[in-house]
Amino acid sequence: MKLRKIGEDRLLAQLLPKLSRNSSVVLGPGDDCAVVRYPRAGNFELLKTDCIVEGIHFNATSHPESVGWKAMARPLSDFAAMSGVPRFALVSLIIPAERELDWTKKLYRGLEKAARTFGVVIAGGETSNIKGPAVISVSLTGFVERNRWVSRDGGKAQDELLVTGRLGRSFHGRHLKFTPRIAEARWLTEKFSIHAMMDLSDGLGADLPRLACASEVGFEVDEDAVPRHRGCSLRQALSDGEDYELLFAVSPAVTAELQKRWRKRWPLELTRIGHLTKARSSPKNWPPGYVHFK
Repeated sequence: MKLRKIGEDRLLAQLLPKLSRNSSVVLGPGDDCAVVRYPRAGNFELLKTDCIVEGIHFNATSHPESVGWKAMARPLSDFAAMSGVPRFALVSLIIPAERELDWTKKLYRGLEKAARTFGVVIAGGETSNIKGPAVISVSLTGFVERNRWVSRDGGKAQDELLVTGRLGRSFHGRHLKFTPRIAEARWLTEKFSIHAMMDLSDGLGADLPRLACASEVGFEVDEDAVPRHRGCSLRQALSDGEDYELLFAVSPAVTAELQKRWRKRWPLELTRIGHLTKARSSPKNWPPGYVHFK
């Protein structure tokens, strides 16, 4: 069977349960970051690796500095999803020998710019030749306090669903220039109890069902409320992917206060789009979002 026949989620469902675990792993593969504990450590350690591939996440005409920013910003967005504080990065550059040196220097300039912006030190990595498209892989380590980490599996029936920013049409340049919502996530977990959270990398159409499935609940969405970029259809807002906004679930008892305090603190929009349900179901004709290997 070819990978395109099953897609990313079904592939991971076959691979991940067979991996070994030990008592130091608090949360293993399947969420935005791995969460581990170390003896006598007051915080949880976060581990994340991500990659971008030429022809999929960027193309030959993309500015290399923007490509470098995106390569670092993607795992940073996963740290935001868990309210993590990133600290160190390892960068693997897998690029063809024919690539111009100037392109590679500009790529690394973008990596370093993103790292500095979020207090990350690039501590090492690897380089390799490849007879094919360029691949940039970034691994991050950092931490999150034990009373502030958030996963996808804590959502409860009747929880309100909120999303930051606007969605859709990311490939009009925003997929190379987005800002990981680390500061916003840290504020959220300091001020409120966030039951479940993730970043929207594959689109609301794919990622909201993942949050609901992890939390063993269903969801309902007010489609008219979904915040969209100008000129963007609802289907684009749900399916385009590469938004890198935060999707999170909170108790309905705190939603109004959260939105009020958010407006005073952040210029970024925050929109209630629906709620979680006891019945494990999704709306009729819900679009799939971006699916890897399809």
